[in-house]
Amino acid sequence: MRLNKVDLNLFVVFDAIYMQGNLTRAAEVLCITQPAVSNALSRLRLIYDDALFVRTGKGMVPTPLAENIVAGIQSALQLMATSLQEGQIFEPLQTEKTFRLSMNDMAEAMIMPKLLTLLQELAPKAGIECCYVPREEIERELAAGSLDIALDAPFVSVGQMQTQALLKQRYACAVRRDHPKVGDTISLDEYLALDHIQVSSRRKGRGYEDIGLNRLGRQRKIKMRVQHYQVAPLLVAQTDMALTVPISMAQNYDLKILELPYSLPALDWNIYWHKSADQDQANLWLRALILGLAL
Repeated sequence: MRLNKVDLNLFVVFDAIYMQGNLTRAAEVLCITQPAVSNALSRLRLIYDDALFVRTGKGMVPTPLAENIVAGIQSALQLMATSLQEGQIFEPLQTEKTFRLSMNDMAEAMIMPKLLTLLQELAPKAGIECCYVPREEIERELAAGSLDIALDAPFVSVGQMQTQALLKQRYACAVRRDHPKVGDTISLDEYLALDHIQVSSRRKGRGYEDIGLNRLGRQRKIKMRVQHYQVAPLLVAQTDMALTVPISMAQNYDLKILELPYSLPALDWNIYWHKSADQDQANLWLRALILGLAL
């Protein structure tokens, strides 16, 4: 069959089904109806004389033929997307685009004030929306265009996302300045004798801060659990409890900041975007701003 007789939009649908493994989610990504996706798949099956995707308990699983052709289809779609994006001219001063970002509240507290200041100066008509998207949903939302950029810890597999290291978060112990039991340094025994605040959206379980302690066979006393990093420093300032938190965040509050008395690896943060937006001028501009803030 000649290419001029094939609807090239069918290959966009093919890629969405392959990435999502589900017709309904593919429809959501493409902003079309589920019957439209089913119809496109039926037409593709006629073209290739193959089922291409088989419905199973785990979703729509690609056939061997679909696995063989997916790389070529995705490469062609990327070339077309790049050719369109390279022709776009992005003017920050004139743009009225609303940028949508995903990050947790720690990143929000550290990055958003600086980012907003820059946007007000460089892109005063632009808007910004920040939310937290669970890690397992980030790739789908980036692909759908409902997210522009995500900030998160390194993924084991990035799939169709592009990523770049953003910053490393070194942790410290923070207590109120006039704490009656803590001087200018803190020993491991003194640290473990304190009551601690744990920041987590989960109801139970240890945090990243406990990795080093677990290696030593030690355990701290979690006196309070809160959901947000913005609240925890305020509680520390009013009590004798301690908070283990990235130094860069603790410095935003009037607290005594102490080196941890045990070894804890720095926490890496990466910036993520979908490969289809790799050459998008607005996305490139925003990524450069965020990366500049992390330097």
